Amino acid sequence: MLKVNSLKKKPKVYNIAVLSVLTLIALALLSRADETRRLLWGNLILTLYFALVIACLLRAFLRQLRYNPYSYNTILYPGFALFVLFLFITHLTITVRCFRNPGGYRSLQVLFTLLHSAKNYMLMTMPLLLAFSAALFVSNISLIRHEGPRFVNILGMILAFLIVAGAGLIASLDYHSAVSGRGSLAENLVVNLLAAFYLYFECMIIGSIIADTLAARYVPEPDKDWLIVLGCGLKKDGTPTPLLRGRLDLALGFDERQRRETGKTARFVVSGGQGPDEAQSEAASMRDYLLSKGIPDERVIVEDKSTDTAENMRFSKQKIEEAGGGGEIAFFTTNYHVFRAGLKARRVKMRAVGMGAPTKWYFWPNAAVREFVGLLTEHRLKQGLLLTGLAAVYTILTVIVYA
Repeated sequence: MLKVNSLKKKPKVYNIAVLSVLTLIALALLSRADETRRLLWGNLILTLYFALVIACLLRAFLRQLRYNPYSYNTILYPGFALFVLFLFITHLTITVRCFRNPGGYRSLQVLFTLLHSAKNYMLMTMPLLLAFSAALFVSNISLIRHEGPRFVNILGMILAFLIVAGAGLIASLDYHSAVSGRGSLAENLVVNLLAAFYLYFECMIIGSIIADTLAARYVPEPDKDWLIVLGCGLKKDGTPTPLLRGRLDLALGFDERQRRETGKTARFVVSGGQGPDEAQSEAASMRDYLLSKGIPDERVIVEDKSTDTAENMRFSKQKIEEAGGGGEIAFFTTNYHVFRAGLKARRVKMRAVGMGAPTKWYFWPNAAVREFVGLLTEHRLKQGLLLTGLAAVYTILTVIVYA
């Protein structure tokens, strides 16, 4: 089983930058060779480069899980590794064809392949994107039937529309450019920049699905000293909702298993304030529930001031420190929320691992979309740098090919 928080040093991917520089130098040296050698060895170098980048990304991803599974990088590495895999397969195919028929390709065709890589990746993954969009749409219809037509219940439909509309726009612009000949520099630049933008968010969606799934399915080691249960709303009578009971029962089950397997007894930290329409604080309701299940009062710490996940983690950490601190920490929430809750815990310098309670099938996709949007809005600087880098690469390639 994967042991998270077992690596002390944060993994870096500077080796990819070094590989990129060395590859550019090698390709520059090849520019003086004749067309046949330039094509054969250039493709071979690119194929090897993409293979090494995949290895670097996957190694960084596995090390990131061991260092901190709740990180923006946990999304980034697997999402873009799949795109680089597509580039590797593409250039491996071209390399094999070049060795079999050296006169069948020209150097400009290799540039075309790189230039259109974002668009071609979108076209290749189109069936999966359409299936994903359809699943989002269906789940939102079920969610609206069960909970009503609120704005938060149609976020999946909005994302599904944006996915399909974005793909359709890029495909139509590309078709217009193709039927009109080579197209102008401006037309091709618009298509390739849109495709790069689409590529980024497609990779992020794929990476988010992978990260959320791993986080939701993780089972912490039975060595915990503190069990934080995150609140999520109460019934009108002040008792836990089914969603909150799922979190509490999950924590109780973990506590029972830990005591059975290791004999170690943990303390519960119930975290959640009182909303304007709630009869009591979520923490007080959770405490009552735990007491009704036989947990002694001295094993329950109440944190009843928090209003969101960030405050859940910050105030729970303070309560743990006031009670003596130290030891291993686990938190319990709903499956779709584990990854983002873990990220909030790391933001307050708390090394904790999460466990997710199951929820209704129709609720998961829409909730996952909300979590995805939340993650994107919290990492604007990194996203800006990545999008700028992608835009620069595809702009340079477009100018080289079409100018």
